[in-house]
Amino acid sequence: MKRCHACAKGLDIRPPVGRRETCLFCGSDLHCCLNCSFQEAGAYNQCREPQAERVMDKERSNFCDYFVFRDARGGPGGKDGGGSVKSRIDALFNRG
Repeated sequence: MKRCHACAKGLDIRPPVGRRETCLFCGSDLHCCLNCSFQEAGAYNQCREPQAERVMDKERSNFCDYFVFRDARGGPGGKDGGGSVKSRIDALFNRG
């Protein structure tokens, strides 16, 4: 399931997401940094993809060739509450 970064509504879309595609619910751009799996606030240029060009407006559509629509996360606003991350880490290190 994919979610819009702006309204957090679930979207029934299939990749690739075009540069001009918008959310059916709120009209926000979908091919933008805030919907990308490489976007991370603490990373250099807020992107974990080292070859991606810098994008100033993270909410607007862009031409990034590395865009991968992020999977939906639990919790309000699409943010992970932390419980699922902890359980995934535990599962990773507690394999028999």
